[in-house]
Amino acid sequence: MHETQINFIGGEKGGIGKSVVARLVAQYWIDRGKQWKGFDTDRSHGALLRYYADFSEALEISCMEDLDAIVETAVESEINILVDLAAQTEDQLHRWVEDSDVLATAEELDVPLRFWYVMDDGKDSINLLTRFLNHHGENAEYVIVLNHSRGEDFSAFWASDAARRVKAMSIPFIEIKALHRPTMRKIDQFDKSFWAALNNDTPSEGACLGLMERQRVKKWLKHAYSEFERIGL
Repeated sequence: MHETQINFIGGEKGGIGKSVVARLVAQYWIDRGKQWKGFDTDRSHGALLRYYADFSEALEISCMEDLDAIVETAVESEINILVDLAAQTEDQLHRWVEDSDVLATAEELDVPLRFWYVMDDGKDSINLLTRFLNHHGENAEYVIVLNHSRGEDFSAFWASDAARRVKAMSIPFIEIKALHRPTMRKIDQFDKSFWAALNNDTPSEGACLGLMERQRVKKWLKHAYSEFERIGL
């Protein structure tokens, strides 16, 4: 398994939970003692900048030099890279991948580069997945993320041509379970990492989770981590 990886967390559509997935990956690496750096393309309310500021910096998706820094940082520092993509950034990312021959460069450098596609259970996510796969082709590595906090019934996806294509290409998929919404809301109000929210016992400093809320979060994280390990994160 490679120690240095580049992971783009996207999905094009807004409100599908991309940033929650990025936060889960960030927390997984921290809990496993992995060195990593985050790049956040959402300058207005970027989740990595908000919850993992010590590890992350802003990235201007329209700037080729900013995007170049992703690969250069991975190679020079030999650390994992996490890129949280804002909605409607796919075209700009694809332009950089094509113009800079990024996939060939990553292969030459022996640095795995993967595109994560986060989905809700709506038709838009299915249609955009087809477009996404057409963009990057069969030479790229992918991870499909079924986010159950944004959808309970993915039967339309599994019955779709997009799902058949995913299976034919042997693309791995993971499922992120839904966390009780009031619990997640309380974590977000705290404005800190998942670890900090779990260990905060000072109500004056922000939202303080109760005993059973902590247990729910621990179980939720454990399931997500097992999914990550299954695909070799």
